[in-house]
Amino acid sequence: EFMQASWDIEEVQAKGIQHLASFVKNKTFPYLLSCTEVITLAMKTHTDSLDLQVEGCTLLLEILSQALEQGVMMALDESVASCLLHTVRKHSENEEFLSMLCTLLMMVSASEVAAENLRKVGIIPDLLSILRRFLHNEEICSSCCAVLWSLAASENNADQAVLASALPVTSAVLQKHLQNGVVAEAACSALWALALRGCLTDSDYEPTAALLLDALRKNPERAVLVKNGCLALASLVRLSETAALAILLDSERRGTELLKDEYHLHLDEPGVAEALCLLMNEMVQYDEVMLDMRSQKMEKLLSEIKLQFPFS
Repeated sequence: EFMQASWDIEEVQAKGIQHLASFVKNKTFPYLLSCTEVITLAMKTHTDSLDLQVEGCTLLLEILSQALEQGVMMALDESVASCLLHTVRKHSENEEFLSMLCTLLMMVSASEVAAENLRKVGIIPDLLSILRRFLHNEEICSSCCAVLWSLAASENNADQAVLASALPVTSAVLQKHLQNGVVAEAACSALWALALRGCLTDSDYEPTAALLLDALRKNPERAVLVKNGCLALASLVRLSETAALAILLDSERRGTELLKDEYHLHLDEPGVAEALCLLMNEMVQYDEVMLDMRSQKMEKLLSEIKLQFPFS
């Protein structure tokens, strides 16, 4: 109430956020969800004050973290999403602050409702612009790709044209950060969502498949990356035989051998096995590809999977 009575006074908002932060840090604050709107509105009203933006963003991160610890998914409404977008645009050049803000957006977008609200206010072009500008920043790349994944996975088709423009920059992120498992995992997930949404053209299938294989090869131990990478490949193969041939004729090493290795590395991961089966199922829809897979003795791998997971 103290903050709401004096929106226009920056010092009141700053002091209010500091007091709220002291309660939240001590974990004695029972109104976590109810104060997010007042914090974001303070940030939107005083966008020129970087100190207030940083303190507000830090507090929102703390609130979201505590909510997740308590198993509460925060579905922030459209007005909050609009405030966050306003802040992104106002401070689009400040790399350090954007890094924190993008982490916040990633946490927010874990909620389907909040992700839909971010989509509605038109945040996708801003995310792509941030990625292009700060392609070198691992934290920003990881967070933005995770947000893109959440937004692209939505069933709303209103952003098809905007999402199509996300493919080059998402591929550039993966290419730049192939060795960084966290970033590569987020980028693979985003590419999977873009493939599901049909955002690729004929010329994209082969290079995207090759890039995903590279990501699997460089990060073999990351089960989630392997699973999502295989699901992304399956989506590509479903759309084009070119992607299936790219896996078979992989220049560095036959993709089929890589798939076998990944399965044996993750024997206790049913999600990985399921993704591999889905990928192989898409590949055998093409006669030429199926013949090649037989010559690679892929049925031996399938038999192993069947024995390992007899009840799945």
